[in-house]
Amino acid sequence: MEGKKIEPTRKTPEVYLGPEGVIKIWGRSVSEDSRAFYDTIGLWIDEYILDPEDITTVEFNLEYVNSASSKQIIKLLRRLLLVTLKHKLLKVNWYYEEGDSDILEKGEYFSSAVKLKFTYIETGGIA
Repeated sequence: MEGKKIEPTRKTPEVYLGPEGVIKIWGRSVSEDSRAFYDTIGLWIDEYILDPEDITTVEFNLEYVNSASSKQIIKLLRRLLLVTLKHKLLKVNWYYEEGDSDILEKGEYFSSAVKLKFTYIETGGIA
C-alpha cells in the first residue's frame, strides 16, 4: 500500500496518510464541500483497514473545523475504529494551542461521539 499526501488549501487541511500506520491531519478545515475532500481520505482508509499496522496513530492538529467538516471527521474516525476489530491498537492524538478551548472541546466532542479515548496535547500559546 502506498502513502498519500494532500497539500493544504485555504479551506482544507494538509493530510498525510502513511502505510506505516500514521495519519496526520492539520490546518484549517472549513470547506462547505467537505464530503468530497474527506471521501478521498476515506477511500485510502478503507484500503488501509484491510491490513492495518499493529498500531495506528491518528494526529489531528486543527486550528478551525466547521460543522460540515466535523461530520466527515466523525465518519473517518468511525471507519478507523474497524482496525480494533482486527485486534490492533488505534491511538488518536489531538493537538490544541494553549488557551484554545474551542479546539480542545471539539476534540472532546469527537472522542465522545466515537467512544474512543483521545490523548490531548497542548502546544504553544495563542498570540
